[in-house]
Amino acid sequence: FAFLPLAYWSHAAKWSDGSIFILNFLAMVPLASMLGVFTEELAAHTNDVIGGLINATFGNAVELVVAIQALLANDFRVVQASLIGSVFSNLLLVLGMCFYMGGLVYPEQEFIAQGAVASIALLAFSGLTLLLPEFFGGEGEGEGGGEDVELTISRIGAVLLILMYAQLLFFQLKTHMHLFEGDDDVVALIPFSWALIGLVVITAIVTVLSEWLVGSIDGFCEEFNLGRSFVGVIILPIVGNAVEHISAVSVAMKNKMDLALGVALGSAVQIALFVLPMVVVVGWFTGRDMSMKFPPLEVYLYLLSVIIVSLCLSNTRSNWLEGSLLVFTYAVIAIGIYFEKDVV
Repeated sequence: FAFLPLAYWSHAAKWSDGSIFILNFLAMVPLASMLGVFTEELAAHTNDVIGGLINATFGNAVELVVAIQALLANDFRVVQASLIGSVFSNLLLVLGMCFYMGGLVYPEQEFIAQGAVASIALLAFSGLTLLLPEFFGGEGEGEGGGEDVELTISRIGAVLLILMYAQLLFFQLKTHMHLFEGDDDVVALIPFSWALIGLVVITAIVTVLSEWLVGSIDGFCEEFNLGRSFVGVIILPIVGNAVEHISAVSVAMKNKMDLALGVALGSAVQIALFVLPMVVVVGWFTGRDMSMKFPPLEVYLYLLSVIIVSLCLSNTRSNWLEGSLLVFTYAVIAIGIYFEKDVV
């Protein structure tokens, strides 16, 4: 929290973009943690259905706020990179560390297959929708025809992803609750009004800091000689996923693998089926041509990652070697993205 006043002063005093980015980045990490705490506290005051909706809406609030700020700044590349990077982080790094750290304590850990398989299938479905604008969005007659087709396909795909996510919520909270049950002894520690006020205040602060963060990305990349794709795919997701990473690994080391998988895979599915299409819809209503046409290389890496994770989950058991495999897969992708040429 010591970085909060420094983050404000760096912007007010017009320090270098590198300093503004780093200080706002560090200030947002504890805010993301607090946002997660207030979200859980607010959900604890409600029933399972409302609590699930609150977690779905605010579970990845940092990623959504950063993406919308970048969208309003017409920085579509940062929007795409940060969102697909968040999926990579949850799917490979967070899940891999859960398998690895849990495997150091227990030789093998078991988990329920249905929830994990459903999550992987949904991620594969989202990957399919990302391929459609690339394969079918480039053809069109007249000036801007191809771009119009690309946007139409992207917006239809975004609506279908959101509808699929709504069905997932119904599946989790109504028809198959037994597959996703958490702790029965969850008790709220603070009053409802405090949790609500805290959620609103922290979200407002994150909104301001993310605006300064997004505005300093170009200068940060030039100052440290980094590609914008690397900043979006690898660095920015650290802010939003720090909370999931710590909580998922801690419960994995307590041999609660179903809960750990729920955190890691659940967050990845939220990004892919809710946050990403929601940003496309917001761009649609604000007159910004945000599409789902990602660089083909990133989509292929995304689908390959889903395949690798599905193979690791296929026998409903995990060990430290599988965890190490997923972490190394994330490292290989990070190396590739580091050398990726920025898409204009």
